[in-house]
Amino acid sequence: MRYFFLFVLSILSFSASAQTTPVAQKVSGTIINDNTLMPIANVNVININKVKGVTTDAKGYFELEVSVSDTLHISVLGYQSLRIRVTNDWLKNGTAKIQLTEKAIALEEVIVKKYDLTGYLEIDSKLIPEKDNNFRYSISGLAKGYETGDSSPGAFSKVLGSIFNPADMLYNFFGSKSNELKKLRKMKKDDTVRHLLESKFDRETLGVLLGVDKKEIAEILTRCSYSEEFIKTANDLQIMDAISDCYEQYKVLSKKTEKYIHD
Repeated sequence: MRYFFLFVLSILSFSASAQTTPVAQKVSGTIINDNTLMPIANVNVININKVKGVTTDAKGYFELEVSVSDTLHISVLGYQSLRIRVTNDWLKNGTAKIQLTEKAIALEEVIVKKYDLTGYLEIDSKLIPEKDNNFRYSISGLAKGYETGDSSPGAFSKVLGSIFNPADMLYNFFGSKSNELKKLRKMKKDDTVRHLLESKFDRETLGVLLGVDKKEIAEILTRCSYSEEFIKTANDLQIMDAISDCYEQYKVLSKKTEKYIHD
């Protein structure tokens, strides 16, 4: 009798946990222009909760893995971005038509690179004048840029200082946004998300994924000793990598600090 009771109890607990854990399913949709009703190709559809993304095909169609109450961020150049929540009705029907509105002015910021680098570090280091102490440079053939000058070494002391100061902006951000910051690793793995961020400079999608606004992003990078030039001109993928690097440094220093205090 005792074993039977334990067996029934384990089934009930499993059933309860299954009910609380959102079940992953797939939904589909077609993105159309709200004026012409024509399909829109190459629209980026990102599941903010799961940090997975897809782009629409030539017919404006997409499929994406979701759970109930997940939020999808939909964006494409020339249209107003849209955020929609996955409902039970959508999951039941399986598909939906989503309308996007064109922007009045569909212009993106044009970034003009200051230096034409060759990809050879020995040569490129001589092409960059010494007076530019706080720039981050992207070298052809390498996946990431590099911060140069006096600002970079100061990052260590600033991050360490924030650990000991509960009122510090970095302390508050990295402490309260742990769930959002865990998404950084997922963001790096999803090709659709990476390609989208690589082509954007407006911080919109990055801000949505991290749950912060543009001003906070700039302040975070300033506190991590990134130069003003880099903060203004880097694409969203470079900005994401910079925040990720600073966060990883913060976690390592925080653990070491806690161990030192306890010892």
